[in-house]
Amino acid sequence: MNEQELIISLRQGDQQAFKQLVHHWQHMVYNTVLGIVQDAQEAEDLAQEVFIQVYQSIAGFRNEARLSTWLYRIAVTKALDAERRKKTKKRFAGIRAILGLEGDHDETIANFNHPGVQLENKEKAAVLFRAMKGLPQNQRIAFLLIKTEGLSYEATAEVMKITVKAAEALMHRAKQNLRKALEKYYRDTG
Repeated sequence: MNEQELIISLRQGDQQAFKQLVHHWQHMVYNTVLGIVQDAQEAEDLAQEVFIQVYQSIAGFRNEARLSTWLYRIAVTKALDAERRKKTKKRFAGIRAILGLEGDHDETIANFNHPGVQLENKEKAAVLFRAMKGLPQNQRIAFLLIKTEGLSYEATAEVMKITVKAAEALMHRAKQNLRKALEKYYRDTG
């Protein structure tokens, strides 16, 4: 079934088409979300939410972009929304701790490991993913889509709704910022 046939079948509520969509795109959605939230259980939950949203809103898909681009957009948006909720929750947890309402919960990710990274590179990848957390949001998304997901600059620009030049600039700045962060890390630990 080609993409257009899949979309038509999805719009008709075809369960088999939905299963095919999930089967074909589940790893991409999960890995994209995981690269942002850096928590395996949360990434699984968010990936499910992505597919639920696709199922519920496929009628509104206007074919202005490829289906994969639409899926990337939804996955990135869901993951970023989850990150914002965590930051808000963490902020309020700090306030509650100051007021003595509850203990302070430090929710840092100590040893995140992306499943696509080979065993001998796990430690280096964990350091890189921690450094990525410090990037501005657009730089982090561009870097994730290009380097982790293997998207082209053109596809990344389409997902992020920016120009190719802007994607290239974001990637350039992300590399510079990561280089600085990693130099500092290796200088401090070396």
